Amino acid sequence: DVQLQASGGGLVQPGESLRLSCAASGFTDGYAIGWFRQAPGKEREGVSCISARGGLIYYSDSVKGRFTMSRDNARNAMSLQMNSLTPEDTAVYYCARDSLRYSGGNCLTRGRRRFWGQGTEVTVSS
Repeated sequence: DVQLQASGGGLVQPGESLRLSCAASGFTDGYAIGWFRQAPGKEREGVSCISARGGLIYYSDSVKGRFTMSRDNARNAMSLQMNSLTPEDTAVYYCARDSLRYSGGNCLTRGRRRFWGQGTEVTVSS
């Protein structure tokens, strides 16, 4: 079984930082992993991911330069360092792992089958 749990969310003011963590029960190496978020009233969107092939890191345009994703396969963990947060970053953040091993292409691609964590809420408000 694959289980993921995101943590580290909270209430912060614009310009502040948060670091989200995700603990997984399954071995992550060989699968694309990533962070996704869903803002109130909006569909879930990709934030950042690390590809299964080559370890390429992808970021959405809205977070590029502000967020940094990393992984620790030995501990089955991933993290998302979020800097310069804005109210537009307010969302429930989910960590995820692809269902299929060594999938190619952009790992933020919509519609891929993924295992999802329960999510952690991030609120950015002044």
